[in-house]
Parts: sequence; structure tokens; C-alpha cells
Amino acid sequence: MKTCLVVDDSSVIRKVARRILEGLEFQITEAENGEKALEACRHVLPDAVLLDWNMPVMDGYDFLRNLRQMPGGNTPKVVFCTTENDVAHIARALHAGANEYIMKPFDKDIVTAKFHEVGLI
Repeated sequence: MKTCLVVDDSSVIRKVARRILEGLEFQITEAENGEKALEACRHVLPDAVLLDWNMPVMDGYDFLRNLRQMPGGNTPKVVFCTTENDVAHIARALHAGANEYIMKPFDKDIVTAKFHEVGLI
């Protein structure tokens, strides 16, 4: 079973993402900020990361930059999931190593399509 780390400071978003991804047969772990997500990745790298941008402690962009510098950190597929929709944010995320980008609010069809595009399903 593939694994996905859902990183978002909103427990509601994490719950919705968990339901969608468990329905796609992913095993889910959660983190409420980038620092906790990085700690989780130091223990076990997931196959995928669904990542929010704006979070306290460490935002998604800083998490991604740190993840990509870890040994094996280029392996997880990272899909940013955020309300930030301007071209500059999207370009910055992709340049930092994101594989895809989806906008909130999202639904099962959007997540499925993006995970399919990056080769996770």
C-alpha cells in the first residue's frame, strides 16, 4: 500500500484529504505544519505528500526545500494544495520541487487526477 503524508494546519482539510486518499488505497499520516512533517519524513519517507502552503512554525515551501535536500528526499511526489493561486506562487512551488499543484477547495476527482498525473495511481 502506498503512503501519503497530509500536511495542513486545518484538521478539517486533513480529515477530508484522509477520506479521499484512503478511498484511493493510501495509508495516511498527518502533520499540522512543515516542521512536524519534516520530522515524520526523517523517520520514513512517504510515497506522496499533499502539502499546504500557509502554515505556522514552518510553511509548505520551506518544508519542500528541506525535504528535497534530505537523502532520498527527491523520491516523494509532492502535490501542493493551497489557496495561493497566482502564477508566481505556482512557479515558485514547482521550482522548489513540487510535482503538481491543486487549489482549495478540492474534491476526489481533482485529487485523483493530480495523483494520476504524477504516477501515484
